[in-house]
Amino acid sequence: MLATQERVRLDGGRTVVVWHKAAHPEQCTGECEFHPIACSSEEGIVAPGPLKDVLLNLDEPGERWCLDCLAIS
Repeated sequence: MLATQERVRLDGGRTVVVWHKAAHPEQCTGECEFHPIACSSEEGIVAPGPLKDVLLNLDEPGERWCLDCLAIS
């Protein structure tokens, strides 16, 4: 699934990556600065670069899916 990442700082200073399903992946040029996300009609992720194809059964340390985005998929 095409997704964009959000870096979330947890208590203790540890950072994890939370993946969000892209709301309009066809609009991404690969050089975007803002990516709308499926779990919010108002918010998005401000991060330069392209979307990434991320497996639904993500098994990477320090990475997880947004639960709301998973519910939409």
